[in-house]
Amino acid sequence: MSNLTVAADIAVSGMKAQAERLRLISENMANADSIATTPGGEPYRRQVPVFKNYLDEANGAELVKVEKVVKDQSPFEKKYEPNHPAADEQGYVSLPNVNPLIEMMDMKEAQRTYEANLNVMKTARDMNSKVLDLLK
Repeated sequence: MSNLTVAADIAVSGMKAQAERLRLISENMANADSIATTPGGEPYRRQVPVFKNYLDEANGAELVKVEKVVKDQSPFEKKYEPNHPAADEQGYVSLPNVNPLIEMMDMKEAQRTYEANLNVMKTARDMNSKVLDLLK
């Protein structure tokens, strides 16, 4: 397997990992206002990907994947709303631990990383084409 093909495989694994990250960010944003449905219950908890490098035996490349998705254990913000159906005994409602500003920054980073991997893949493909043209 050529080094260019290996480079493309590495880039594709990065793109897949970032696509999964973008999916989680979208899910977090969609649930930024999802509060508990029962008194004193927990609202939506932000999810974050955990990436892992692994060796692809077929081509000897070290690739990346989302190993697992974990829930962000940061504390919930509380808002005093004693008449709300989800309020606890003290009258506080727990709000999701999703900060839209952080999610937007994460989204921009994931998007740029995805685009960088896409450029690597395109460059490897173009270089493979040029090598084939030279061999004709």
